[in-house]
Amino acid sequence: MELTLFFFMVELRKCGIIFFFLVCSIYLFAQTKSNFNQGSLMDLRNTYANFEENDEKAIPHVKNYLLRAKNQNDYHNIFQAYKDLIFYTKDRNKKIVYADSCVLYSLKSNDNELISNAYLTRGIIYYFFFKKYQPALDEYLKAYKYSTDIKDEYLKNTIIYHLGVVKSYLGYYDEALNLFTRCVSYFENIARSDAHPITIFNNQKGYFNSLHQQAVCYRNIHNYKKSDSIIGYALANLPKSNDFVLEKSYFLKCLGISEYRKGNYNEAIKNLSNALTSLTNIDDFSWASVCYFYIGKSYLQIHEEKKALSYLTKVDSIFQKRNFILPEVRENYEILIDHYHKSGNPQKELYFTKQLLKADNILGKDFKYLSSKINREYETKTLLDKQIELESKNSNAIKLLLGSVAIIAVLSAILFYRNKKQRAVQKQYLELEQKLIKEQKGTETIFNENQELSKSKKENKNTLAADIIADILRKLEAFENKKEFRKKGLTLSDLSKRFNTNTAYLSQVINEYKGNNFNTYLNTLRIEYITHELYQNPKFLEYTIEGLANDCGMSSRQTFTALFSELNGIKPTSFIKKRKEEINKI
Repeated sequence: MELTLFFFMVELRKCGIIFFFLVCSIYLFAQTKSNFNQGSLMDLRNTYANFEENDEKAIPHVKNYLLRAKNQNDYHNIFQAYKDLIFYTKDRNKKIVYADSCVLYSLKSNDNELISNAYLTRGIIYYFFFKKYQPALDEYLKAYKYSTDIKDEYLKNTIIYHLGVVKSYLGYYDEALNLFTRCVSYFENIARSDAHPITIFNNQKGYFNSLHQQAVCYRNIHNYKKSDSIIGYALANLPKSNDFVLEKSYFLKCLGISEYRKGNYNEAIKNLSNALTSLTNIDDFSWASVCYFYIGKSYLQIHEEKKALSYLTKVDSIFQKRNFILPEVRENYEILIDHYHKSGNPQKELYFTKQLLKADNILGKDFKYLSSKINREYETKTLLDKQIELESKNSNAIKLLLGSVAIIAVLSAILFYRNKKQRAVQKQYLELEQKLIKEQKGTETIFNENQELSKSKKENKNTLAADIIADILRKLEAFENKKEFRKKGLTLSDLSKRFNTNTAYLSQVINEYKGNNFNTYLNTLRIEYITHELYQNPKFLEYTIEGLANDCGMSSRQTFTALFSELNGIKPTSFIKKRKEEINKI
């Protein structure tokens, strides 16, 4: 949430600020090479310019704009339309689909600014709407790769900031600090310049948010002197405008944690409570959970146990609702487990033990690097043993134990099946890879094989004159070399007219010399083409299945997937995954 309010924020509406996607869209349009010279596109976009974020009444207007942009084959405006769809749709699953389309069309544009913006967009959606940190980091790294040679320094530093936030959350604090230090330098220079007021405003936001992230990183590497210095400077120098209330709350949160560390528990509670007001207003549940955690611990230190438990259980409420937890608040469950053990409440002790196991599972996946460094009082094995002991004290202990055994059996079966399936996919991939390598060396092609297979047919059928056959074969060869088979909706009648022959002659030659009927011949060409592109051109590995089908001339995702699987012996998604793994090993 902090980042949603951070970049590209500007006061343009009566109701206040405009969030990331719309303002990012406006910013991008100021940079686009098309400059909206097409008045009709500008008019279409103006029809929904005043709709609020997540107002789906804007979507029909955006789709009209998208259709017009596609008709004009204008990749910049197509990209913009998908960005607008992300902004107006409420469904987070649709957001990621639209983000995939942003990446697809930005790659077609060959514009590195557009491509880096697209990957940044997809990373933000993974981060903010799905809390999938590692995929978000992957997208930010791609955005950074494409941004290295672009002129837009603001976009570069936006990417660097997002990259730093995810690295910080994953525990790479030293790496994150280097990125935030670069951002602080850039944003501060622009914020202090005589640039346009909106530019200054955006860079002020960037500057103070980068300082906040620096303070977080310094605290986590135990450089408290540096962290406290940043907090004090920021609180003294933040603009007094209401537009910086959120930034102030982040630094009050940091100040509260610092006061807790110093033993000033009442001051800690005061500052953390003040920070919570803004954080809860924007539903920033990640930092809110940190505030609840330290408020709870502060109340424990001043022996107000009832209040402490109230705040500590709020952390669990967030975890239940969001299935999300930061490593910093993992101790919350150790405190609750210890409390209910000492107070003789095995039911609640069991509940929070299970919650801690669940939290560790999530931390192990999303924060692998960071969670490995946390000094746990309750190791996983101890927690599992404790769970069994506590369950034995309950009347339904036998049922729970049998249920656990059944679950383990099911999980084991699933794991066995999954491993077996993965081995089969690996075998399929290697077989297809060997075939592609042979074809590259010229030792094997599907069509030469088909021609060999059809020799007997050719020798038995002499209904066509040799010169007619030769002419059609020459034209088919040119048709294949020029990849004209990628045209959508191509029929036997269309091709016969192009070859100045009739459908009967063309069909007979294809059947006898290509070994297939027309439709099979055409689809085989398409699948063979896209398979080679996926293997040889990493850019194609970023396409959606719909994008791949569209590129090779097929209009149906289902048909494409079925034919790819039938001809190659492996699903396209599995082939793409394996190919990416292979490239990453290089």
